[in-house]
Amino acid sequence: MPAERIPMRHVLDVLRLTHEQHRSQREIAQSLSLAQSTVSEYRRRFVQSGLPWPLPPELDEAALEARLFARVEGVLVPTRPVPDWAVVQQELKRKGVTLQLLWAEYRAQHPDGYRYTQFCRHYHAWAARVEPALRQVHVAGEKCFVDYAGPTVPVTDPATGERRDAQVFVGALGASHLLYVEATWTQGLADWIAAHVRMLEYLGGVPALLVPDNLKAGVQHACYYEPTLHPTYQDFAAHYGTAVLPARARHPRDKAKVETGVQIVEREILAPLRHDVFHSLVELNYALAERRERVNGRPFQKLAGTRRTLFEALDRPALRPLPAERYEIATWRTAKVSIDYHIAVDRHHYSVPYALVGAEVRVRLTAAMVEVLHQGKRVAAHVRAVHPEQRGRFTTDPAHRPKAHQRHLDWTPSRLVRWGEQIGSATGAVVATILERYPHPEQGYRACLGLLSLARRYGGDRLEAASARARTTGAVSYRSVKSILTSGFDQLPPELTDGGAATLQLPAMHAHVRGADYYRDALADPAHALTSHPTGGALSC
Repeated sequence: MPAERIPMRHVLDVLRLTHEQHRSQREIAQSLSLAQSTVSEYRRRFVQSGLPWPLPPELDEAALEARLFARVEGVLVPTRPVPDWAVVQQELKRKGVTLQLLWAEYRAQHPDGYRYTQFCRHYHAWAARVEPALRQVHVAGEKCFVDYAGPTVPVTDPATGERRDAQVFVGALGASHLLYVEATWTQGLADWIAAHVRMLEYLGGVPALLVPDNLKAGVQHACYYEPTLHPTYQDFAAHYGTAVLPARARHPRDKAKVETGVQIVEREILAPLRHDVFHSLVELNYALAERRERVNGRPFQKLAGTRRTLFEALDRPALRPLPAERYEIATWRTAKVSIDYHIAVDRHHYSVPYALVGAEVRVRLTAAMVEVLHQGKRVAAHVRAVHPEQRGRFTTDPAHRPKAHQRHLDWTPSRLVRWGEQIGSATGAVVATILERYPHPEQGYRACLGLLSLARRYGGDRLEAASARARTTGAVSYRSVKSILTSGFDQLPPELTDGGAATLQLPAMHAHVRGADYYRDALADPAHALTSHPTGGALSC
């Protein structure tokens, strides 16, 4: 399979979920939106490579790709004997009989048969066809189900009386069924991620799997086989060392815990609050938290203890620890490094190492930072420019500049000036002026290339004339030259311009100018003036 079709970050995620979380092939495939055959191939190649886990710190994505995807000869796998799955199912009903035991007996009879993982996978696939509704067994600390409740809660502005509906986020742990409830203004990505962050902090740890419904904020494309997660949601999961396993569309059994949790929230939390009036989201969340703790602390009807005591005994010890830093929501983009070793993000330019000119990089944007990654490695980080006056400007790390321009003769200020002089002396002078305006000449490369590209559209002669006129007016920039060409000022004779602004000379007399004699006649005989003007116009009062 060609390695370049799937980013190496998917390979790293497969290895992380395999060796750190011990997830099954099916779970990894669903979490990362990959085919199970692809996950199996990555794992096989990693085993054959002999690399350790965790990977050595000096091994970057390029080196890992070379180790894993070197051409290997295909090996034909012989056909393995298939067990009688009906007999396996019947034997499982006996007390103390497990799949592990049945697989051991099967391998004793067929040494070349399925390994344990494949044995279990084929059995569950067969059982799903025979008995689709299988009871789920939730392991402590494994799954946390998340969704939004259907009903909303109105929040009234005390100053204007305006009402706004708040959404209700619900989370439920699989083993203890501990509930988390929070109100957010929207179901958008920012509120969705922020609610997850606060939920994990409330739990004091991280479950192995997050099971959301196919909400657009988390799942970009809902698919029965390969749902596509939002990159930010995937980034959030990687930060907390967990995995996302979306519930299948139209399969409520996949998220029965949260469906039950939502029902409990609607009946025991939202319904008792239906007559209360809330004037802020903080006030609403305080009321939700108070009633949430009542539900979590209420004794079970048929079991000993409460959701809280069950959580402390089962889920809390099994949860993974929270990372040292809280997740900050980030968005992802791709960008291509320009010849001036900068990338453009929201009309501001950020530098990257000069050696990456022409490369495609991934950009991670937070509220305060811009991080640039190439082949999985962070190559640059800048404080994000958010003020409107910073648009069009450059943020440059001196370490990203080339140490010696002699190594990079393809793009130098002198070469750009020579290109301009090939069109004309005025164009060359404009290029030189643009380059001198910046603290680093490379920052003017974009404007110079844009200026020279105008020759393809308007011709070299017109560009030279426009450059000369721009130098005369003192407005020497790409925008001013383009404006002159667009308006056609470069084609006007020099005598029709005054300080760079064209003035059109109109004739002193024409048919619509009445003149002084008309007004003298009008004073003497107004009736005659109304009929004598060649245009037939009336005297204005």
